Amino acid sequence: MSGVLIGNEVLDAMPVQLLARAGGAWFERGVAAGEAGFTWSDRPSSLRPPCDIEGDHDYLCEIHPQGEAFVRSLGQRLQRGLILLLDYGFGQDEYYHPQRHMGTVMCHRGHRSDMHPLADVGLKDITAHVNFRGIASAGDETGLELLGYATQAHFLMNCGLVDLMQAAGAAQRNRAEKLILEHEMGELFKVIALGRGLDEPLLGFARGDRSHRL
Repeated sequence: MSGVLIGNEVLDAMPVQLLARAGGAWFERGVAAGEAGFTWSDRPSSLRPPCDIEGDHDYLCEIHPQGEAFVRSLGQRLQRGLILLLDYGFGQDEYYHPQRHMGTVMCHRGHRSDMHPLADVGLKDITAHVNFRGIASAGDETGLELLGYATQAHFLMNCGLVDLMQAAGAAQRNRAEKLILEHEMGELFKVIALGRGLDEPLLGFARGDRSHRL
């Protein structure tokens, strides 16, 4: 196929695998069913995070084989064009920072969020942040070129959102500000571009490209 593929908050909804370090050993964390309902159950595993995590303290994190496989499947089919993915997440070093020891799995229901996916099963959306280096590497495996990686704020401002806001009404400006303000969606949300056969640089990454920080 040839064209432009845009995925907005697609990767964060894909299943992840949980890895837990306890007592210096690594375990895969799964779910067990008992009389009291669902509980966590750990088993020894040879799976590891994609990088060493400093320290020996207990640590919970995720790996993303399904999201990365999804990107590889797009790369295998894209003959010429662009894949633009927008989601919340980090580069790998920040994602697996020693202080981020509780993982990133979150649950959302209405306008509330929590960190308890085994409660109210089936009534909440379960998400995890994205390791964007893993996404870039998955694309590279299929020959896709990394064309840019930036915060959502930089991407949208590079594309002219501020100019559009000046001509918009107050309600539209308020909604647009939420997309670019640092304490809202502007910093946590990132945009990554992967492509094949494109010669021109992308406007959205003209300033603030963080590809070197993946």
